[in-house]
Amino acid sequence: MENGRNGRKKEPVLVIIQLSGGNDFMNTVIPYTNGIYHDVRPLVGIPEDKALPINGDLAFHPSAGPLRDLYKSGSVAIVQGIGYENSSRSHFRAMDIWHTCEPNAIATEGWLAKVIREIDPEGKNPLTGVSFGRGLPRAMAAPGVTATSVGNLDNYGLMTGIERHQERQRRLETFKRVYTPAIGTGAVMDYLGQTGQDVLRGADIISVAPQKYSSSVEYADNQIAQGLRDVARVHTAGLGTRIFYTQHGGYDHHAQEVPVHAKLLGELSVAITDFLTDLREHDAAEEVAVLVFTEFGRRIQDNGSGTDHGSGGGAFIIGENVDGGLYSQYPSIERKDWLNDEDMRHTIDFRGIYGTMLEQWMGIQPAEIVKGDFEQIQPFRKTLVGV
Repeated sequence: MENGRNGRKKEPVLVIIQLSGGNDFMNTVIPYTNGIYHDVRPLVGIPEDKALPINGDLAFHPSAGPLRDLYKSGSVAIVQGIGYENSSRSHFRAMDIWHTCEPNAIATEGWLAKVIREIDPEGKNPLTGVSFGRGLPRAMAAPGVTATSVGNLDNYGLMTGIERHQERQRRLETFKRVYTPAIGTGAVMDYLGQTGQDVLRGADIISVAPQKYSSSVEYADNQIAQGLRDVARVHTAGLGTRIFYTQHGGYDHHAQEVPVHAKLLGELSVAITDFLTDLREHDAAEEVAVLVFTEFGRRIQDNGSGTDHGSGGGAFIIGENVDGGLYSQYPSIERKDWLNDEDMRHTIDFRGIYGTMLEQWMGIQPAEIVKGDFEQIQPFRKTLVGV
């Protein structure tokens, strides 16, 4: 395996980007030449001459130009029709399912927490998994597993011991408030008792990252850009983080979808492009793969102002070693094929995409983590697994 920064071996790194609210995949990767699309979306539909073509059938949203450029360069795999049977339309429950890989019961262990445990079974490095943003995502929470949650990376090196303790307590209270209704007091208290006090244990270590970082890339001042900048700063500091988690909110477009969705896709596309540029500048891109997901797609027809919760969404796998292209099948939008007379049907299970990232990119057997064997895709030209 090739040596990287500071003579360290390059180990594969997974970056997760969560698009919170339910991204409208049908308006992100658009069946722009299909008359049905334009008929059922008189308000939010993207005009054919404005869309950015991928081929004769599909096109990117006009605000996703940088993402389309990455796709044309071969760095983006589009996963079409991702979902699961009996898709939930509840934000909380849908995210819970994506975070735990358990559609039929309430689970107490996040899928990425299991990955962290697999990578670092004795919990020696509190920075094996790092989340940037408010609170620890359910995907990274499990009794006995430590993951570091960072609100503002720049403040870490400036906080006093008392301030860090206060911040830790606020985060633990948030975790307790959010997850107790879903998994019960017992499971939450087990988590808080065994690992909650370690959620910020990596604060002293991670605080060095901003001081060690310099870059010619100027990230925008928005949530996802700043989150990916923090990922770059920690990754290039060589602190041993293997799982990063970031979030981009605001995708629940029941109304005012046209301007808001355009703004968000623009932010996302530029942020990802800047992130990859930054990694390349630091010789730190080869070992990184990015998975972009959202909790569900939107309904096929618009509602006169936006789109409501649906299914059959999409995901993206992005990176230097990605074999770019279209994967799985775009769901049919023929009226006879609509699920529940309003939704796109999923064409690949999200757990198969998780399995793809785990087995092919991270070198981890996925069955125990995703709770079964699911169809995978082949989105990589090469990986570090077995090197």
